[in-house]
Amino acid sequence: MNESIFKAALRRLFMVMATVVGVLLGFFVISGFFSLFFTKNTSNPEVKQTLNAEIMPNALGIRKAYSNDDPIILKIKIDGVIGLETLNRDVVARQLMESREGIFDDDRVKGILLSINSPGGTVTDSDTIYRILKNYKEHYKTPIFAHIDGLCASGGMYIACAADQIYATESSIIGSVGVIAPPAFNFTNLMQKVGVDSLTLKAGKDKDELNPFRPWAPDEGENYQSIITACYDIFLDVMTTNRKEVSKEKLISEYGAKIFTAQKAEEIGYIDGGNKSYSQTLAMLAERIGAKDDKYQVIELTEDNWLRSLFKGTNNVQLMSGTITHRIELPGQIDARLSNQYLYLYRSDQR
Repeated sequence: MNESIFKAALRRLFMVMATVVGVLLGFFVISGFFSLFFTKNTSNPEVKQTLNAEIMPNALGIRKAYSNDDPIILKIKIDGVIGLETLNRDVVARQLMESREGIFDDDRVKGILLSINSPGGTVTDSDTIYRILKNYKEHYKTPIFAHIDGLCASGGMYIACAADQIYATESSIIGSVGVIAPPAFNFTNLMQKVGVDSLTLKAGKDKDELNPFRPWAPDEGENYQSIITACYDIFLDVMTTNRKEVSKEKLISEYGAKIFTAQKAEEIGYIDGGNKSYSQTLAMLAERIGAKDDKYQVIELTEDNWLRSLFKGTNNVQLMSGTITHRIELPGQIDARLSNQYLYLYRSDQR
């Protein structure tokens, strides 16, 4: 009797498990089907599109269905640290490229709105994003406006310079024109106290420059400093070329890498308006492209394959791969993913 009950319970358990697995497999198959046939543009099967065109509210807060006639304003979010997975040169380049494909084939993108809330990030990604935006604007004669809501510092400011007009909410913080590299440490004094020696095998002059396990020479790091200075000079040129009211002399000797309120940033020429909402900025861009009333659409290009994002594991957990990342970050520590890079990055602990 007991054996029969046990077998019945075991059989029910396997039936439930099989049902759950079947439902999950069916769900993934159906999701893949919809992703393949309903979210991709099949007008040109030779061109692989990876982004989904999402309709965003216009300046009146209205989301309009697609129209074949209304011009499009492309919204690009510069949100977070520049150079990480969700915001880097490849991500923005993909958005700009696909804005000329699919539903956009007939040259419907008439303006770009950068929505910025970023402390900056890597030098290379900030510079590349700035330059591809400038090239897009010049090639397609497309005006670019930027709206800051929160923080626009360092690399964020660098990218904002690609815009014709820059506006910000009154509570936003703007600035930090400078370059920084992750700090380097030297442990030789500590090693001497505990009796530890280190041997580095190398070939090539200065191959182990800034080696933390040996005493540093008086000129240690000069090579890296020259690169940082060159990156800083590029930043100065980008600022003063695009923000005509900014004095280069004051930028070097007075403003430096300081951050400012939106009102002060407007006074010194970093931005064009320090008390503008997102809707006001969007309305001004719509007016610039000649769109009357609400006769335009705002589109944001986003990842359309949520399954890929799920398996990609953006929150330090990679589902279905068995990998969980644990990371301890000390106060003031730069994200490990930004190590060994030069940064247009604002850090509040630099004070």
